[in-house]
Amino acid sequence: MGKSKTTKFKRPHFNSVGLPVSAVKEEEGAEEEHDEESCPAAELLEKLQSPSADIREFACASISRVVQQSQTIPGFLQRDAVRRLGPMLLDGSLAVRETAAGALRNLSACGGQEVCEDMVKHDVMTPLTALLRECCSGFDSAAVSMKDQSSPVEDVANEAVNLLWNLCESSSQAVSLFNKSGLLDVVVQCLERHPHNMELAISAAHCLHTVTEDNPELLSSTNTAVLGALEKLLLSSQPEMAHTLLRTLAAGTLWNLKTTLPAARQAQTLNAIVATLSLCLDLDSGVLIPDLRRAEEAHHRNPSPVTDAEQQAAVQPVEEEMGEEEEAPTKKNGKTLMVDTDVSDLLPRGKEELREATALLTAQQTSLEIIVNMCCSDDPSDDEWEEESSSDESDMGPDGLCDGVSNLMSPLCLSAEVQGALINHSIPEKVLKKTAFPRQEATNVCRENPSWRGLAKRMQRVQSRALTCLHSILSTMDAELLGGEAALQGAAHHLSSLVFGAEEIPKDEEFLEAVISAMRSLLQIIASKNISQCMTPQQLMSLSEAATRCDVVSMIGNALLQVATKDSDLVVNGEALDALFDVFADGEEAETAAKIISLLPALKTLQPVFKAKIRKEGRGKYSRQQLCVLDNIKINLRRFIGYLEKSKRSPTA
Repeated sequence: MGKSKTTKFKRPHFNSVGLPVSAVKEEEGAEEEHDEESCPAAELLEKLQSPSADIREFACASISRVVQQSQTIPGFLQRDAVRRLGPMLLDGSLAVRETAAGALRNLSACGGQEVCEDMVKHDVMTPLTALLRECCSGFDSAAVSMKDQSSPVEDVANEAVNLLWNLCESSSQAVSLFNKSGLLDVVVQCLERHPHNMELAISAAHCLHTVTEDNPELLSSTNTAVLGALEKLLLSSQPEMAHTLLRTLAAGTLWNLKTTLPAARQAQTLNAIVATLSLCLDLDSGVLIPDLRRAEEAHHRNPSPVTDAEQQAAVQPVEEEMGEEEEAPTKKNGKTLMVDTDVSDLLPRGKEELREATALLTAQQTSLEIIVNMCCSDDPSDDEWEEESSSDESDMGPDGLCDGVSNLMSPLCLSAEVQGALINHSIPEKVLKKTAFPRQEATNVCRENPSWRGLAKRMQRVQSRALTCLHSILSTMDAELLGGEAALQGAAHHLSSLVFGAEEIPKDEEFLEAVISAMRSLLQIIASKNISQCMTPQQLMSLSEAATRCDVVSMIGNALLQVATKDSDLVVNGEALDALFDVFADGEEAETAAKIISLLPALKTLQPVFKAKIRKEGRGKYSRQQLCVLDNIKINLRRFIGYLEKSKRSPTA
């Protein structure tokens, strides 16, 4: 069946829970529900044409707030909001420019991928590009009299860069226009404002990290000035979490641009990238988040003077939007995807401790995602993998079960340089540590305060990313470099405790998918090295039952096939087969997954091997009761193969 693909992490679209462009068409037939009186869009868009800059600014600021309620977005799109807001980006008033960019930013963030693509089609990139160039040309001349205050030009640039980031994250056409417009140098200029304006620099770093991923067209635009600016950030040492996030994003961007590095600097830069990720993972969010929350409480007891701008920003209804930070499942090719609905980058100023906590968790999540991509950087494209899998499946011969299943999950080769850097900085151990459940004190602190509540979900997401990262490390690195048998068994016991340590197996789908993928990789290595299994047959059964409740059937099927064919214990082989029968008994998802992992040919090849093992090893080695169970499994295997063959012949609906 081919290699086991270590999935490269794709950054999720900012928010897809808003109504898409197609929803506008559906709503056209129900205009009475969104008439002029109930929808503020018509009045606010009309105000954009006012000769008064104050009224235009008010209209843009109002649109920015209103579109955070996603049900209002169709009303704005019906009235051509993008074309009417676009010219406001080049308004004569800086305040109007800033609020117009903010309105389009929120529209792109809360409207989802289709809205972003629609915005690009309506040519929002043209005024946005012009605005960014004007802002960058005015950085040096925009003097700021008070310390720690950003200039109005930088405030406009920050909103514009965030809008650009959202568009490029959701639209390949936006990325293409980014390349053709030469915006790389412009965004790097924003990045270099970090000594004066960290908020702008971090927005620029996010944008660069997004736009440089899988973008070969951009590589020719990369010059020594771009690489120098990024490398300079890696050498900075400020302890604040915002700086940690900035360094992490710079490390990820440099990794994306690694092929443009001069050969003489590649090893040094690789080491600096991994060192940056390592230092980020050293930070203990379980300790730091309660400390930051206590610091915020102390601030409230001894408040410092608040500026009018901060007071105005604080009343905007952002915290309510952040709320529980729920994730809405969407479907892509029949598979459920979890969509990030986080809007914490819209936090008002004055929430410095919360910003620091958010930056910490974002940095750690991003670090883990970068390591996943480092482990997968030499993978073929998705299409190539599908073609390889198809050809491998068709070539599997009747005697090829062990080879076929082994190839299915065989580790991919990671370059010696990357492996060495990861090992030298103890990345596997640090990733394993991050797979633990969030510390209870930190979770409680977040859940007790509405403003901090979204961080509890962020901590869980860091754990899930760590599990995915562990899977990638196990799938690509040499087992001996990971510490040998003792370290692998220790990791296996740790993962088992995550799943079976509580009275019930956790039901969170993102966690389950991540932990099962990590377990699959460990089972493969343990079986191939003839190391004794740490999971009991009962635990395998429990895990298979959990898999049927979420979209990980293929993953658990691969793991069970591996145990059924590779484990030296015949009873464990049988229990794994029994679990396979339960997982793939019925259902459309199970049928699809069975085809994906070529379950039928694998079981048909296993059948004579399993029968022979019972005949040769059964007598004298196993009890009468165990032999009875194995005989039943042998019969059930024959029946299950017949069931799969019948299902294959049946016409699909």
